[in-house]
Amino acid sequence: MKKYIIIFITLITLFTSCEDVVNVDLNTAEPKLVIEASINWEKGTLGNEQEIKLTLTAPYFNTTIPVANGADITVVDSNSNVFYFIEDGMTGIYQNTTFSPVLNETYTLIINYQGEIYTATEQLMPVVNIDYIEQGNEGGFSGDEIELKAYYTDPANEANFYFFEFLNTNITEIPELEVYKDEFTNGNQIFGFYSHEDMEVGDLIQIKNYGISERFYNYMSILLAQTGENNGPFGTQPTTVRGNCINQTDPENFPLGYFRLSEVDAVNYTIQ
Repeated sequence: MKKYIIIFITLITLFTSCEDVVNVDLNTAEPKLVIEASINWEKGTLGNEQEIKLTLTAPYFNTTIPVANGADITVVDSNSNVFYFIEDGMTGIYQNTTFSPVLNETYTLIINYQGEIYTATEQLMPVVNIDYIEQGNEGGFSGDEIELKAYYTDPANEANFYFFEFLNTNITEIPELEVYKDEFTNGNQIFGFYSHEDMEVGDLIQIKNYGISERFYNYMSILLAQTGENNGPFGTQPTTVRGNCINQTDPENFPLGYFRLSEVDAVNYTIQ
């Protein structure tokens, strides 16, 4: 009997020991400015309503993302037209309702935040229309997954880069992203591809194709390769991926994020 009591007490001690709290001492760094500046001109709209979001990096275990308040933001085109972005309350979201999008025009973003000046320059890149959507029902390893192909015709004799976004809100609020270039498909009809094992008949898929620059294509290719398809592009990256935004005041205190301008073709498709 004593033998069983000793074993029982030993097991209790072991299980109790497993509940000890382990404090992980993580390195911390000064917050960096994160710039989400995507100017999107969807076909069939004026494109005058645009917004830019500023946040700050935070420690790994933080449950909230701090916003960057009180910045002065302008976007200037090559003809010196200035578009002012005004913060909506204390949200870190800066809005403009008079933006004038012009294809292939060059725009410069200027941000004054806490006495430091951040800039970036990009072109507003055009995009071709999505021709049609093709659905297949025999995809995936099991041969019974639904697949979508969004076909578009690439212009001949010019370099083009594409950024596809597929969103199925019945599955997730985070879109699936892909980038493509026409290096081996120049002048041909090609497609953006989307498949998900949980996709079902009746699901509404929002499909967007953005025209992008070669620099943004390279930036997004690295970002997607690092995060993997299960982590999303805004998860924790193994290394820092630098965008096109520069801190003119203190280059060592570089920001994260990208200033992108795109024409967008959008199509909604219901799974059959």
